[in-house]
Amino acid sequence: MRSMPVATLIWLVSAVCAQAQMTPPTTAGAKLKTVATVPIRPALQTPADTANAMAQAERLALQSDLAWVGEYNGAITGEVSERMVAAIKEYQKAKGGKQTGVLNPQERSVLAETARRRQENVGWKTVTDPTSGARLGIPTKLVPQQTSDANGARWSSPSGTVQVVLTRRKEANPTTAKLADQEKKEPPGRAVDYTVVKPDFFVLSGLQGLKKFYLRGTFKGDEVRILTILYDQATENTVEPVVIAMSSAFNPFPTGAQAGPPPRKTVEYGTGIVIGEDGTILADRDVTDGCIATTIAGFGPADRVAEDKDHGLALLRIYGARGLKPLALAGGAEEGIRFLVFPGSGHGPGKLRTLKEINRSAAKLYKTWGGSNRLNACELLSPPSQPVTDSSLSNGSSPWQ
Repeated sequence: MRSMPVATLIWLVSAVCAQAQMTPPTTAGAKLKTVATVPIRPALQTPADTANAMAQAERLALQSDLAWVGEYNGAITGEVSERMVAAIKEYQKAKGGKQTGVLNPQERSVLAETARRRQENVGWKTVTDPTSGARLGIPTKLVPQQTSDANGARWSSPSGTVQVVLTRRKEANPTTAKLADQEKKEPPGRAVDYTVVKPDFFVLSGLQGLKKFYLRGTFKGDEVRILTILYDQATENTVEPVVIAMSSAFNPFPTGAQAGPPPRKTVEYGTGIVIGEDGTILADRDVTDGCIATTIAGFGPADRVAEDKDHGLALLRIYGARGLKPLALAGGAEEGIRFLVFPGSGHGPGKLRTLKEINRSAAKLYKTWGGSNRLNACELLSPPSQPVTDSSLSNGSSPWQ
């Protein structure tokens, strides 16, 4: 009798629960709201993202190859930039492809092969200057001859028609704007037709005498480093495609590079002897090494046309010189030989050597070079009307004591 109410109670609770579950909620007067949904899609990868995912070596190679085909003119550092992406798009446009900013495997292969052929044609090599630690690309087939000193390095063709010069100097509180203004004026007569000045580098190009020039410079602290490329206008079809690659490969202050001895002073002075009516001058090789430009006081610029490493001599020539009248030496020396003094020669700016010092130095220089025998046999010089003899130059009354 007691169990029945319990069972009935359980049944009633269950029924109430079931009824509660089956009764729909009251929606009288309620309005349904429309909810807008946006599909979630993964972010698209940009060309810069793709480049950043490459290995550093691949990015360096890509920038270099783009420079060799004339599309990239930035520094080759491996860092991704808008300039690099734009260069890729320009290359794709030139090839008639879609400008995606990312090279597909076929495009990359063609680019690499084109750059490789152009590099082989000029003997391209990346070198490190042992004095300053600067890195730069050199077309060794165009400029096989190299000299260097504390002031930098020079590479040149045998005839001097193409020259690549790395210079370094100290400058108080330099800025790229100040440096660019200085380089526009030195050497005198330089005509600039293109200028770019950025906070971290500057570029100039134009004419320097009869040669075209391209210059890229920068600084770190108080040290200035400048790459200058000089070339005859007749060689521009060969050299100009290489200029951009050389400029882009120029790394004046590589991380971890050890600088050598401090640079020499900006201007060097020396004594030379005019030994030909055509403007040929015998001078000290060490003085002319590393010079971007050689200027003969009172006459203008000169080129170094030959050198004698064994005796430390250099042969200069003033092209188109006028007014170089031969000076007849006492004691019967033939015409065609005279001495020329540069301001400050041997004793620093503003001080001239005495006549006795000049004569002693010139006589020693001339004798070391080979004397009159070598002068008479020199094919570079206009032969004198009569052979010159050493005795005529060593006479007691001669200016050479």
